[in-house]
Amino acid sequence: MNRKTIGMFAHVDAGKTTLAEQLLYHTHSIRERGRVDHKDAYLDSHEIERARGITVFADQAVMSYKGTAYYLIDTPGHVDFSPEMERAVQVMDAAILVISAVEGIQGHTETVWQLLHKHLIPTFFFINKTDRVGADVARVLEEIRMHLTADACMITGHFAADGQIGEALLESMAERDETLLDTFLAGEEDNAFWLRTLQHQIREHKLFPCASGSALQDIGVIEFLDQLHVLTTVDYDELAPFGGRVYKIRHDHNGVRLTYIKALSGTLKVRDELCYGSGDDPICEKVTRLLLVNGSKSQAVDQVSAGDLFAVTGLSSAEAGQGLGMYSDKLVYDMVPTLTAKVVFAAESLNVKDVLKAFQVLNAEDPSLNVIWEESLQEIHIHVMGLIQLEVLEQLVRERFRFAVTFGSPEILYKETIATTVNGYGHFEPLKHYAEVHLRLEPGERGSGLTFRNECHANDLSIGNQNLVKTHLYERDHHGLLTGMPLTDIVVTLLTGAGHNEHTHGGDFREAAFRALRQGLEKAENILLEPYYEYKIKVEIDDMGRVLSDIQRASGVFEPPVTTPRHAVITGKVPVATFMDYSTELASFTHGRGIAHFVFGGYDRCHNEQAVIERKGYRKDADPLYSSSSIFCAKGHGYTVAWDEAEAKMHLL
Repeated sequence: MNRKTIGMFAHVDAGKTTLAEQLLYHTHSIRERGRVDHKDAYLDSHEIERARGITVFADQAVMSYKGTAYYLIDTPGHVDFSPEMERAVQVMDAAILVISAVEGIQGHTETVWQLLHKHLIPTFFFINKTDRVGADVARVLEEIRMHLTADACMITGHFAADGQIGEALLESMAERDETLLDTFLAGEEDNAFWLRTLQHQIREHKLFPCASGSALQDIGVIEFLDQLHVLTTVDYDELAPFGGRVYKIRHDHNGVRLTYIKALSGTLKVRDELCYGSGDDPICEKVTRLLLVNGSKSQAVDQVSAGDLFAVTGLSSAEAGQGLGMYSDKLVYDMVPTLTAKVVFAAESLNVKDVLKAFQVLNAEDPSLNVIWEESLQEIHIHVMGLIQLEVLEQLVRERFRFAVTFGSPEILYKETIATTVNGYGHFEPLKHYAEVHLRLEPGERGSGLTFRNECHANDLSIGNQNLVKTHLYERDHHGLLTGMPLTDIVVTLLTGAGHNEHTHGGDFREAAFRALRQGLEKAENILLEPYYEYKIKVEIDDMGRVLSDIQRASGVFEPPVTTPRHAVITGKVPVATFMDYSTELASFTHGRGIAHFVFGGYDRCHNEQAVIERKGYRKDADPLYSSSSIFCAKGHGYTVAWDEAEAKMHLL
């Protein structure tokens, strides 16, 4: 049996979940069609989703149609839950991008499209709500071609359930290839040839079918289902060794960790061993249960095959994006939170360890939370996309863990780096301990994080101790000197080091490496980074001047606007801190006619560095996790030497 994974995507309120309900109903997967506004949609099964009327979690349903098993994944449509959507994208065979025939392309529509386009997911557009007053399919199709892809083609009315292709669709296909154009003009091939060609062009991301209808009124849905069935193709190899990819983590009501996997090749049975992780020391664990998940229900099975979506128990630490078996790589995600917030709870009635444990469970399910325990402040901090996510987290903690939390006001997540190359030296020698580490610190490329290199000779420091230095440097986020925010975009090179056969103990190289890193930062030019949006704003021509003025006032930059007699499209970069609420402002002065599309554009130099440093008030000499000084030993006693004097005392210089 063929198995296909189809993802449902849309800007919030475009009708995505309603269309999913119709597809499930027409494939006899559910007996009654639910509605978001009636709070009974099959795929919005969580109480939080039903109460809010939005999709928060990427849940899946199974349906069967004409001999093919379909896994339907309904993804969140709100920007605050973009990381959940992005994790699901990686396992799609095709995507349905729902666009309202009234509102047309909205801000999040473009974000979704860019993600699908980047990962080369074959995409079908469904122009929904054609029954509504103000619906204009032709206008929305033109918007798709102008703002998303010029390769969109209408299939409603041009492609029949039996595979017959209409003249207009044939012309669209032929226009994209000179050889095909010659074939079309000569009338040499039959419909079967053109059907194979259409399937190929869709699969290769060269053509994007558009259909129209009303999910709520069940107009055009069955026709679209037939088109989707015929035009999507997959090619999985069940005979190859097993390979798969993790796309989400959940915990059942007993707290058992469920690892959700897409099988990309081969077969997997209960009690088989799955290996993951790169390098010479992968983690190998036995699968104890295999579950096919359908909405809120699950069914235990003995075996799964290539193309299946399923959950397993038995894997203790595989994360979303992790490849399994034949696929050892781990994916990196684009949807990165730019805000940080403190978890607030009643310390007199709640144990901080219990609260931290709960958030670590949530962090396993959503790694973008990046839960951090700030030891010096005795506080829990998380990274988030926005205020709606915080509201949902409050409710989620209350329902799952039976206690109440709130959150401090979210703040911009700043980072720090250096602009100059320096050497850092660290020495740790209290009585009966010994380690010395020399590092070179260099500015790295934006977005590269911390990169480790090794120029240390084994004759100077054993391979085991060299690996210890690397391990310790990667074991935590490091604090910058300006605000105490995470250090990033630095190349750290181990130059040399020393230990002692008798006196070097566990942790000595951690102390020496951290002190070397910090001592180097003291000598470097440190700079503060802030997150930026890459934006695309479309407004009527009369509003262009106001938008350009707003961008300049927000310390942003813009490219020369692209204009038509009626509209202007403006693109560029702007700090998140100054523009995070601009969508609301834009909607107000354009009376809802302006469209703003924001994506995370990476980190760059902070536009108001000194003001942020003063506001943060970080005291670099009072950070309990770090010291830039070194410890030496004389006459049986350890003593501290300040960072600017320690270099002269290093044993290896």
